[in-house]
Amino acid sequence: MSGKHANRAKGDQRGVADRVIDEPSVSDGAAIWRIARDSGKLDLNSSYAYLMWCHDFAGTSAVARVGNDVVGFVIGYLRPTRPDTVVVWQIAVDASQRGRGTAGELLDALVGRLIEQGVRHLETTITPDNAASNALFAALARRWGTTMDTAGTFDAGEFPDEHESEVRFRIGPFPAAPGVRAAS
Repeated sequence: MSGKHANRAKGDQRGVADRVIDEPSVSDGAAIWRIARDSGKLDLNSSYAYLMWCHDFAGTSAVARVGNDVVGFVIGYLRPTRPDTVVVWQIAVDASQRGRGTAGELLDALVGRLIEQGVRHLETTITPDNAASNALFAALARRWGTTMDTAGTFDAGEFPDEHESEVRFRIGPFPAAPGVRAAS
């Protein structure tokens, strides 16, 4: 087992002080795919989709790194009909780093970067039984002093496969950055 994989198997002991949040690059796509796969919670996209996400949507996404390893990610995009809204498609953290505030730090970094570009809202979908994601996004709204409201539902019957319902949430408005006009 290589050193990188041995650290994961033992539970990586590197901490918050070593963590850096950054935009992803194409070379991060494989690690993002692995974290998504290993989460056991996310709908796994093809490995190609994660490479393309890192290529085309790096500006609306973020990765957490400890040393040279990607240990978490959030991928999102600007809603074409509402460019002041970032849609979070997926967020996950490597098992070795869970419980260390990585997911919240990823979201804070992403929101902080995007409000400077005029983004005022974040939307995401969460299955009703996903208490951890509900808590994560509710905490984001609290930290930023804004609200989280439901924005509709994708009912299970709308999916062509065995998929749970997804509740859409809208968080915001986030404060505008000084001197920045909201996107229109």
